[in-house]
Amino acid sequence: MKAGKDYKFWFCTGSQDLYGDECLAKVAEHSRIIVENLNKSGVLPYEVVWKPTLITNELIRRTFNEANGDETCAGVITWMHTFSPAKSWILGLQEYRKPLCHLHTQFNEELPYDSIDMDFMNENQSAHGDREYGHIVSRMGIERKIIVGHWSFPAVQERLAEWMRTAIGVIESSHIRVCRFGDNMNNVAVTEGDKVEAQIKFGWEIDHYCVNDLVEYVDAVSKADTDALVEEYYSQYKIIDEGRDLDEFKKHVAVQAQQEIGMEKFLVDNNYHAIVTHFGMLGGLKQLPGLSIQRLMEKGYGFGAEGDWKVAAMVRMMKLMTAGKKDAKGTSMMEDYTYNLVPGKEGILQAHMLEVCPSVAEGEIGIKVCPLSMGNREDPARLVFTSKTGPAVATSLIDLGNRFRLIINAVDCKKVEKPMPKLPVGTAFWTPQPDLATGAEAWILAGGAHHTAFSYDLTVDQMIDWAAAMGIESVVIDKDTRIRDFKNELRWNAAAYR
Repeated sequence: MKAGKDYKFWFCTGSQDLYGDECLAKVAEHSRIIVENLNKSGVLPYEVVWKPTLITNELIRRTFNEANGDETCAGVITWMHTFSPAKSWILGLQEYRKPLCHLHTQFNEELPYDSIDMDFMNENQSAHGDREYGHIVSRMGIERKIIVGHWSFPAVQERLAEWMRTAIGVIESSHIRVCRFGDNMNNVAVTEGDKVEAQIKFGWEIDHYCVNDLVEYVDAVSKADTDALVEEYYSQYKIIDEGRDLDEFKKHVAVQAQQEIGMEKFLVDNNYHAIVTHFGMLGGLKQLPGLSIQRLMEKGYGFGAEGDWKVAAMVRMMKLMTAGKKDAKGTSMMEDYTYNLVPGKEGILQAHMLEVCPSVAEGEIGIKVCPLSMGNREDPARLVFTSKTGPAVATSLIDLGNRFRLIINAVDCKKVEKPMPKLPVGTAFWTPQPDLATGAEAWILAGGAHHTAFSYDLTVDQMIDWAAAMGIESVVIDKDTRIRDFKNELRWNAAAYR
């Protein structure tokens, strides 16, 4: 899956004409070299585009407005090579509407001890110019990412790459359209939310259809197309029939294949990027979508269960942020199910009744057909597997009535001690940082949901930056969390985000 467009990021260098044309020529040359080497690094996920040096109010304002109007521009990286009077940036910054990064760097890594003179000092004064620029951005209250260090350092390039992915999440958020087949689960609070405010804050369009509108698409799928996809399933996954009649087993699998084709056609025809289902609102569907939803998530669609449109949109957005990432380990909806409370082995078993994305799987993926007590339909087919190990991030976007809060938990995914042969779902097992007791208490204090949007491929800082760009509250649960401090943070946030 890739992002919606071939995005690029503009590199805008600030200066002024106080030191003459020769100095400006060197400024342009240096910024070109930086851009060329950033693009050659192989670290950045998107191309950086050099722009002419910005030295006047008019040019700065025009450049920022051109960035606003260019659909392929996902953000602007700014750097002050020399001193750039910050009042010249005010109108451009006021009118700019996309993600902004302030790269606080300089062309040379080391002081030229033997040759340094005042000409060099005047020409290479990023330590001066970036502070002037930073002051006006802070005074104007504009959210931006600040990255400090020499542009050639791998750590700086990695931070810039991470910011680019966050910027894609910001830009693409306004394009996300969620299709709901079924409303919120009756009497459940945490999956509810204000869809109008979500569109105001995030740009998400959250629509609703009768599930039988989807059934028409599913029923229209030909037997030939269904059979072809079933054969793909059988060639790709291990068939775990557990003694069931093989022909009957295959018929159940075919229902999911027909659903996958029909649902994807509905989503494509109507330009939706995420889907919500509900086990209690299945209309003419023969099975609760399981394997079919798992496959759609793997293709990049978001998903939320029991009417949870917030998770569906977040999963879609996080998949866009990780699109094309080398050695990606996966992103999925998850649900907190049950604990292991044995001292030294604490953790939370994550799953859902069917719908965990196989992008997070490690090792063999199988197909099982098993009864499902919910939904009052025939036995659904689903993919079963265990998930990868390693650090990851679990997020919960909640509606507190007067504001949204994004809860971000750093988690450590582990292997379970023993196989779970009777559990017919995809699973993950993780311990929240800093430990289960503290992590779970903090999560509950913050009002976190049981559904999460989860990824191995994003960091806590990236999710903080996304929330900041969206103008919403975020709270972090990680190795540094202490309950007393966390309670105070929630109190302070209640005042700050009124």
